[in-house]
Formats: sequence, C-alpha cells, structure tokens
Amino acid sequence: MSNPGSKADGAGKSGFFDGAFGRYVLPGVILQSVLIGGGYATGREIVEFGAKFGALGWLGGIGIFLGFTIMSILTFEIARIYKVYDYKSIVQKVAGKGWILYDVVYMLLAIIIIAVMASATGEIVQNTLGIPYWGGVIGVIVIVGILNFYGSWLIERFETYGTIALYIGYLIFGAIVISATWGHAREVFATGDTSFVGATSIGSVLWTGVVYVGYNLAVYPASFFTLRRQTTRKETVWAGIISGLLMTIPWFLTYFAVMGFYPSQDVLGASVPWLVMMQDIAGPGIIVVFGVVVGWTLIETSTGIIHGLIERINAGLVEAGRPAFTPKQNAMVTVGVLITATVMAKVGIIDLIAKGYTAMAYGMIIVYALPLVTIGLYKVVKNKA
Repeated sequence: MSNPGSKADGAGKSGFFDGAFGRYVLPGVILQSVLIGGGYATGREIVEFGAKFGALGWLGGIGIFLGFTIMSILTFEIARIYKVYDYKSIVQKVAGKGWILYDVVYMLLAIIIIAVMASATGEIVQNTLGIPYWGGVIGVIVIVGILNFYGSWLIERFETYGTIALYIGYLIFGAIVISATWGHAREVFATGDTSFVGATSIGSVLWTGVVYVGYNLAVYPASFFTLRRQTTRKETVWAGIISGLLMTIPWFLTYFAVMGFYPSQDVLGASVPWLVMMQDIAGPGIIVVFGVVVGWTLIETSTGIIHGLIERINAGLVEAGRPAFTPKQNAMVTVGVLITATVMAKVGIIDLIAKGYTAMAYGMIIVYALPLVTIGLYKVVKNKA
C-alpha cells in the first residue's frame, strides 16, 4: 500500500489519471514500462523466447500475449474483489501461505533484474552516448531514487509519458530495420526456416512463451498501486486485454526485425541484438536516440520493480502496526538496493544466480500462475457481483 502520510505520493492528481485512462490503460502502461527494460530493450530476450525459432517464433508471441492477458485479467479482478494492492495480500488470496515462497522468488528475481538493468545501462550508454560506465550507473541510481522519493504520483506520470516516447522510438527503430530487411524476412517465412535451432515443434515454441510469461510475473507488483481506481469487472477485463497488447507489441516489432537477419549469428548471438541490427542500417543519430530510449526503459524497469518491493514492505509495516516508510526512507531503500545489485553484478554473483532464471520462472508458475488460474479463477467466477 502507498504511504498514507506522504503528500508527495498523491499530490496534484489530475482527472486524466483518475478517469478512464487510469482505470483501463494505466495498469498496462506501468506493466509495459517495467517489462520493456527487462525484456525488450536489448532484444536479447526476444531472441531467446521466440526469434531463435525463426519462422515458427511468432507462435511464442501469441502464447505470450494470451499469457499476459489472462494473468492481467485475473490479477486485476482479485485485487478489485478483495481490495488488496500489494503482492503479499494478492498472493495470499490465491495461494494461501504460498505467499512466503512467492516472496523468496520475487526477491531473487528483483535483485537479478535490477542488477542486470543497472549494469546494462552503464554499458549501453557508454557504447551509444559516450557516457562513462559509472556515469550511467550513477545516473540510474539518482533518477530512480528521486522517482521513488516522490512515489506513485510521479511514477505514474514518468512511466506514462515515457511509454509514449518508447513506443514512438520502437516504431521508428522497427520501421527502419523491417523496411530495409523485409525481403529476407519474407523468405524466412516462405521457406519455414528454423535453422538457427534446427528441427523444432510447435509445442516447444508455445512452451517457451509460457516460461517467458512465468518469470516475467515479477513485473506485476509494480502495477498494483494503479488498481485502486478499478471498481467494475468490465474495467478489469478491458484493462487486462489492453495490458496484454501493450506488453506484446514491442515483442512482435523486435521479432520481425530479427527475422530480417535470420539466422545470422552476429545478430542472434549478440548481447544487444537491436544495436547490431541498427549499426548496419541506421546512422549515428539514430544510434544516439536508441541509447536514450534504452536508458529510459532500464530506468522504468528498475523504478517499477523497486516500487513494488517498497509497497510490499510498507504493507508489512502497517500490518505490524508500524508507520509506513517516509519518502526519504523510500529513496534510501531504492539507492541501497541499486548499489547492492550493481556491486553483485560486477563481482559475478549475478551470473551464478542467473543460471536459475528458468527454475525461478517455474517457481513463479507454481506459486502464482497455477493458483491464479485455478483458485483465483474459481473466486472470480464465484464473486459475480
């Protein structure tokens, strides 16, 4: 829950954010803005969870869209029915004491994702903008700390306007790359090329999409503070569908862009496939814009994940009869988490933990997705009013 004593957290709310936009679109905007930095900014995850399958990879995207849409609708509706807006309370409604396991998995994923984000920001802005590595890292820490100091009010606006800018950026990047390479992409689809991975099955591709949705369930707590505006099932269902679309469109843009180079090892084996694709086609000005856009996405991801963590901590404090964090304490927690994660990334601990990404994805599926589509769905159907 938000800090009820913080003026900064709720000051100056406008009718636009409290109206239809806030009820239907804002949850998806927050989810997309957190997901895009962790999943879409570099293009690496689109390769791993779809594009590597070549002509069949689009099936993974369909599975991802359906998965995110179903998870969003059920999550939003559980929050609305029971009026709970932190992940411990929501998970308790569908998994009981399983919330403890969710807590552990979420904390591990949060640390990994934030560490990767901080490290990636330093490297990408250095390669595209010429800013020293530590200058980029420190910039992220300062900006994310400020956003979490001011809380929900500023985060909603930062990530809404950021999402608009990001979509414009990715549409431009996609148009540049896809228009220049569409002839080869058409050939990939026409021949059914899956040569990068060899022979594969439709089931394997679809399951890859399920796993991707599983470990990205960690982005959902970042959106919970926006759900207080929803009061009807119609609002939660449409908000869930819109969320699924917003979370999947950048996936398809990247996928079709990669198909223009398939099965090039230079692109599919790159740590930042988008950068490799655009260096071959776009001018230096576009590369600079890419650096700014990616830096923004990584800031949004770090902000959203830490905000979800702070909401969980504040809910626990209030439940224990203690006051929630002040804005200053929110900022201090943010800076502490970012510094710790960045140090862990540099000493190599993250590389060891990251090998358990798939295991944690299955953990998320077991402790959240499965209870949500069984117990959660039953409770949603039961509470028709």
